[in-house]
Amino acid sequence: MVAILGTRQRKEIAAAVRMMYTSVARAPESDFHFPVGRPAASLLGYRDELLDDVPPAALASFAGVACPFDAEAIGMGDTVLDVGAGSGTDTFIAARLVGRTGRVVALDVTPAMLERLDGSARRAGLRNVTPLLADAEAIPLPDACVDVVTSNGAINLVLDKPRAFAEIFRVLRPGARLQLADVILGKPVTDSCRADPRLWVECVVGATLEDGLFTLLRHAGLTDARLLRRLDYFAASPSADTREIASALNAQAIVLSARRPA
Repeated sequence: MVAILGTRQRKEIAAAVRMMYTSVARAPESDFHFPVGRPAASLLGYRDELLDDVPPAALASFAGVACPFDAEAIGMGDTVLDVGAGSGTDTFIAARLVGRTGRVVALDVTPAMLERLDGSARRAGLRNVTPLLADAEAIPLPDACVDVVTSNGAINLVLDKPRAFAEIFRVLRPGARLQLADVILGKPVTDSCRADPRLWVECVVGATLEDGLFTLLRHAGLTDARLLRRLDYFAASPSADTREIASALNAQAIVLSARRPA
């Protein structure tokens, strides 16, 4: 899936993704091709009790695709890694779930998003949240150091998905859990579409087929993968073009859980 992309294309796609989410971080009131903010989170199934304690600045730039907390993978005292944390909505929910004895590492590639997340954490006085500017393809954490990896709408934007899932497996402790909300496709994408940076930031062409996603999990060593929910995320897109592309590819959001074997 990523073999067709040359170095220049990879750099252009990565730059386009960072530019888009910099805009979401700095001007969440702008028009985007995906739903943003608390109305988007509510639409995707986040309960009010999950959102009420999230700092408003973080929630304003929320840009997830579903609610990974449907997996109920996080417990008190856990160490959690949020891959593609963005402005931190899921990070702050996880921080409340793990309590003072737990810790959440918020990883993202967009500096503006992490600046917003860090500012929100400082204003809220949260000491169990650590921002980490890094790529999911090279997570700068030790082996077997986290109890849960959570991710929301980020893996579809990762260029080397096998490497990202290998990294997720590596940092999970034996028996530890993955909760994932992301996009899958019902039809394959052409090579020309997959090489288009503009289409990547539509959050569609970087996604995998459903069977392909479960194959990626299995090849990484993750087991007990369970599909928990399907959601027509793109029906809520303000962009007619995005809705058309998503419909043509039968794109939808899902929530799944998996684990590293004990």
